[in-house]
Amino acid sequence: MNKPLLSVSHLVKRYGDATVVNDLSFHIDPGECLGVIGPNGAGKTTTLRMCLGLTSPDGGQIDYFDGLHMPQDALAIKTRLGVVSQMDTLDPDFSCAENLLVYGRYFGLKDAQIRERIAPLLEFGALTSKANAKPGELSGGMKRRLSLSRALINHPSMLMLDEPTTGLDPQARHLMWERLQNLLQQGKSILLTTHFMDEAERLCDRLLVLDHGRKIAEGKPRDLIAEHLEPDVVEVYGAGALALAQDVALRPLAARVEVSGETVFFYTAQAQPLLLALQPWPQLRTLHRPANLEDLFLKLTGRQIREDA
Repeated sequence: MNKPLLSVSHLVKRYGDATVVNDLSFHIDPGECLGVIGPNGAGKTTTLRMCLGLTSPDGGQIDYFDGLHMPQDALAIKTRLGVVSQMDTLDPDFSCAENLLVYGRYFGLKDAQIRERIAPLLEFGALTSKANAKPGELSGGMKRRLSLSRALINHPSMLMLDEPTTGLDPQARHLMWERLQNLLQQGKSILLTTHFMDEAERLCDRLLVLDHGRKIAEGKPRDLIAEHLEPDVVEVYGAGALALAQDVALRPLAARVEVSGETVFFYTAQAQPLLLALQPWPQLRTLHRPANLEDLFLKLTGRQIREDA
């Protein structure tokens, strides 16, 4: 068995009286993508910042490859990491190629080494034609791909990605996913925080679900769905749908019934009897689908909207 590239044990972070990361443990194996999901304020970004040495933990241990420890060996660890943060950190005064060149110098690479890597990295990001363009001339998707290409300049062993596709349109997100899948196929390891459940299911080998700073679930996406959810979901919406949530004939046909907005969600192991029982309400719209990660997320963390922490 290969040793984990990252092993986090009993991590704790407090701000005043608030404990934002509470006794958190997890690991990432070589070639694995670990997704970290949870509501706003769950502790995702704080955990990532501690793993990057940007925030000091109040307890616990962060161990990296070859016996290195964060924050004691921060410089040695960072030379082998690639980072894409939530915020755009590209230099607006430099072209795409120059952004890669200057960033490579931070790792002590020779200019000749960096220049050899610029063209392949721009090609990887589908940015070859934009080599001389400045970030202000790029679309949001192009900027994110440039940030990802820049994070690869030092040939990192692991990538840390904090919500890398937030704010992108569907086409740009899909292109970003394609690039990340290419990296996983090359054997890179990725720690990914995301609010997109389809992104998590598409990219991640395992998921870590956080809430209030604690780990509340961990495992493969499909395994977590099978463990925590009924296999089928029937959504019902339209005029009069909410009354069905309390219908004495329908409720026994579902293991759980939830209401969100104007939609009633019936979670069931056998959808067909429920669908037949809904036929007397032809004015309502129904959607029968398999349970997914969004259902898992909402069951484990609740449907109540939370403000950014």
